[in-house]
Amino acid sequence: MSSTKSVVISCAGVGSRLGLGQTKALIKINGRSLISWQLEAFKDIEDLRIVVGYQANDVVKEVLQYRDDVIFVFNHRYFETKTGASFYLGAQHANEYVLEWDGDLLVHPDDVKRILSEDGEFICYAEKASDEAVFVNTTEDGSVISFSRENGDYEWTGPACIRKDKLGYSSGNVFNQLEPYLPMKGIEVRAYDIDTYQDYQRVVEHVKEWYK
Repeated sequence: MSSTKSVVISCAGVGSRLGLGQTKALIKINGRSLISWQLEAFKDIEDLRIVVGYQANDVVKEVLQYRDDVIFVFNHRYFETKTGASFYLGAQHANEYVLEWDGDLLVHPDDVKRILSEDGEFICYAEKASDEAVFVNTTEDGSVISFSRENGDYEWTGPACIRKDKLGYSSGNVFNQLEPYLPMKGIEVRAYDIDTYQDYQRVVEHVKEWYK
């Protein structure tokens, strides 16, 4: 598992919609930074890449408190690009399959294990929860057939896994990079991303439940 799949965490963004004045990787969830929760989830991953941009020095310093073998990648255009650019940059020279993970995302620990053990390419989705969601539409067998800003069967929170050689540079979102390869296998997970303060409050409560 850990030797065949690289993980890219995209932490370059400003997080302006959240309104807490710092990049989402550093916000506190039950007394710990969000990135520290993610690092715990990936403690057995050998090839872990973190894409930094806004407040990069602070993110690097925080990560190094937990492990010193992470590959840091800088997205210099973090003000004008979205997660697609960070995923592409982080995937350079990675393993054959690359798992995309947003820096504002928390996933139930049992589902993290499932994701990391899953073979091949796939897209994860969750029950609709976020205030400003992107949606996915699925087939009866759960495959993802489209993304939408308006409506869908589930919320697209990420993560997703794709072959590295299929990735091209995009200043847009990760789902824009995935769209040419639909349909793709879908996996329903318990996951929440943090775009707004209401999302943040919701995640804090869920983490209390998940880590009792």
